[in-house]
Amino acid sequence: MKHGARNSVKAKVKSIKKGDIMSLIKFEVMLPADMASVITTESVEELGIKVGDEVKLAIKAVHVLPYKD
Repeated sequence: MKHGARNSVKAKVKSIKKGDIMSLIKFEVMLPADMASVITTESVEELGIKVGDEVKLAIKAVHVLPYKD
């Protein structure tokens, strides 16, 4: 199956909780995993982000799509 996501993170299925309509799949993310963000330069300056800073990432997405190669 081809997928349209440009970024992929390898993960192991940790648990599956099946319901009548929906199922909840929990994953263990295999590290290291690089991620990227595009924000305004004004936001970078307001946050004072510099190379080497430790930050937290809030992941905001509509879907997490599991797939197998």
